[in-house]
Amino acid sequence: MEVYFDNAATTPMRAEVISAMHEVMQTAYGNPSSTHGFGRAAKALLENARKSIAAHFNASAQEIIFTSGGTESDNMILRCAVKDLGVTTIISSPLEHHAILHALDQLEAEGVTVHYVDHDADGELNYEHLENLLAQDTTKKLVTLMYVNNEIGNLLDVGRVGALCKEHSALFHSDTVQSVGHFKMDMQELTMDFFSAAAHKFHGPKGVGFSFVRKQTQIKPFILGGAQERGLRAGTESVHNVVGMQKALDIAYAQLEEERSHILQLKSRFIAELKALFPDVQFNGKCSNMDASTYTVVNVGLPVPEDKVGLLDFHLDLKGVACSKGSACQSGSGKGSHVIGALQQKGSSDLPALRFSFSGFNTEAEVAYVMEVLREFKER
Repeated sequence: MEVYFDNAATTPMRAEVISAMHEVMQTAYGNPSSTHGFGRAAKALLENARKSIAAHFNASAQEIIFTSGGTESDNMILRCAVKDLGVTTIISSPLEHHAILHALDQLEAEGVTVHYVDHDADGELNYEHLENLLAQDTTKKLVTLMYVNNEIGNLLDVGRVGALCKEHSALFHSDTVQSVGHFKMDMQELTMDFFSAAAHKFHGPKGVGFSFVRKQTQIKPFILGGAQERGLRAGTESVHNVVGMQKALDIAYAQLEEERSHILQLKSRFIAELKALFPDVQFNGKCSNMDASTYTVVNVGLPVPEDKVGLLDFHLDLKGVACSKGSACQSGSGKGSHVIGALQQKGSSDLPALRFSFSGFNTEAEVAYVMEVLREFKER
């Protein structure tokens, strides 16, 4: 049996998405910047997708900028905020994705002041510390904090952070790669200036995503060339990928409540059976708290003897079970998860960590199978 419990890394594309993309590749291959009929047909698909995506967030179409994915979107916002909007201080967290952290390292080397919000052993951010950092001086500030942590599943109180940013005249960006398609976001209610998204996290294609850029913020081109994407991101748009992303997002939000209920049941059963099998199991972050974490992620520290730790991943893979030691972007790096390392420095469990992440395609039978695989490993 093969079980894919690594949906936080990427998700399988829906059949409807593949079909929509195939049709575009066959029939709408014109360059959307061309003025002839082929180009206009491609442009119409592109702009229809933009309007459809914007509608899901109660945003205007002009606020959606298509990119190659979450990493480009994150980098674009951070660098443009500094280059174009006068930001000299950025406030973030050591628990962010490396798309944020590595960009901050570079910006700091270029003279930008970077502060990191304190957190506890469960990864809960200290909102009082955030407020103190915002009030520290009068420099132009940007806060960048992820809505859903990709490794431990913790939820950010985006409403509270947005209110603090507004109170202190700071800009607010959120890496929402793990939340778009899984949580509703109303941009008329949230005080958020920017967010980033990637289609492959909600059953769309890889290599495409978008940035939300609130229309009042006047950033300038990030990639230079043609006038595509309101002149902010030059390069011929990948129309079939954008249409695939639109289709995936439409389905994700149409089926949101049904799939959330199904995945929550899987997560609840997974946690309960894991506790029964390993009474000393540790849950990293707040992933076992259904109200404080995403319904899609469980990150666990298993009480495995030190001499068997290296065999655990091999055993799961051999049995056809896909999960993750950390974020997929770190796999093969030889380094442990920086998120788990940060929690351990605060006194959390130092047990070997595994992240299991679920989608609507997963089943109860798959949960049962994974428990049997873990039981077999435990009894060796």
